[in-house]
Parts: sequence; C-alpha cells; structure tokens
Amino acid sequence: MIRDNIRAATISAMKAGDKERTATLRQISAKIKDRDIAERTSAKEINDDDLVTEVLQKMAKQRRESITMYVDGGREELADKERAELAVIEEFLPQMMSEEETKAAIEQIKADIGASSIKDMGRVMAELKGRYGAVIDMSKASALVKSSF
Repeated sequence: MIRDNIRAATISAMKAGDKERTATLRQISAKIKDRDIAERTSAKEINDDDLVTEVLQKMAKQRRESITMYVDGGREELADKERAELAVIEEFLPQMMSEEETKAAIEQIKADIGASSIKDMGRVMAELKGRYGAVIDMSKASALVKSSF
C-alpha cells in the first residue's frame, strides 16, 4: 500500500537527517489524515490506495501551479523548493497513462456508452474517472475528450 511506503520513507528520511524530504513526507501524511477524517462522514467506501493517490495528485497539481506562478514572478528559489516537493510527491504516484493510452481509453469508452456528441462529454468523463481515476490526468483527458467530438 502507498500509505505504508510513505510511512517507511518518512522513517528513513528522519534517520538520514534529510529535513526537506521529511517535511514533505509529513505534509503528505497530514493531507492523507485530513482526507481520512473527511471520509469518515461519507457513506461511500473508497479504496485506500485510490484515496491516497487522489490526495497525491491534488498535491502535485498544487505544486505545479505554484512553480508556474513563482517562475512568472521571478522567484526561482521558491520554485526550486516546490520542484523538490513535487519530486518527492511524484515518487509515490502510480505511473500515469500516456497521451496515446488516454486517447485509446476515450475512444473505447465512447464506443461502450454510445457517445456521439459533445453533449455526452460529461458521461465520458465520469466513466473515465471511474475506470482510470488513479492513473489518468483528468485535466489533459478533458481536453482530449473535447477534441475527440
């Protein structure tokens, strides 16, 4: 499980004295714990690895946006810090689908549900998230779905 890998990495980073890595891993653990607390009140059950992957994807997206803002603002030292955090986060993310694999999945789903127009985009996106949520970049997939109609 990804959660166990994060715990083990936190322990080894603390033993190695790597303060930046330890801080990032603790941030990840805190975000996961926050999500666990939020899910307690939810009626639906989520696979643990899927939950952790969603948290990691959200954190990675936030870091990418911050890097862009810092670079645009001329704050390269802050962008470097965000890049280092992003590298640690990405270590625990599953391998994402390539653009070709994503296009093939979109075409398969369109055929499966009979999607023929842009009006069916919501159904296609929902099915994509349901089938491939942990290994697909939904923002890129959205653009690909829109261009496929």
